[in-house]
Amino acid sequence: MDLKAKSIHIVIAEDDEEDRMLTREAMIESRVKNTVHFVEDGEYLMDYLHNKGDYSDKSKFPAPGLILLDLNMPRKDGREALKEIKSNEHLKRIPVVILTTSKAEEDIIRTYDLGVNSFITKPVTFEGMINVMKTLGTYWLDIVELPSNN
Repeated sequence: MDLKAKSIHIVIAEDDEEDRMLTREAMIESRVKNTVHFVEDGEYLMDYLHNKGDYSDKSKFPAPGLILLDLNMPRKDGREALKEIKSNEHLKRIPVVILTTSKAEEDIIRTYDLGVNSFITKPVTFEGMINVMKTLGTYWLDIVELPSNN
């Protein structure tokens, strides 16, 4: 199944290089073919979303249709970035999925209170990550209707 039903850009905020590689490989294996941009923390994510600094070229760094967000990152963590995204009139409609190692109930409650669309604990195996990417791809790219990112 080709999961490029919707041509949206996906931004993944993940500070761990191995997790970025694992996520990229799992997306390839699960045939999620959407354009993906990785950023290393919440500061870079906000720069990307506001087209600042290294991300100022909107043709190279278009508005995402989906954000995958790690919680525990340096500088600005995922909780802070989520709060900023969901309180911004121009960004709040972008779906945000937490993809983290945390299973802490307080993280789950806090992120839903801040407006996260889904909370997923990262699987510990590559096969598990492939299954997560397939499910994310099917749900967010094939099933749901997303708002225009204009």
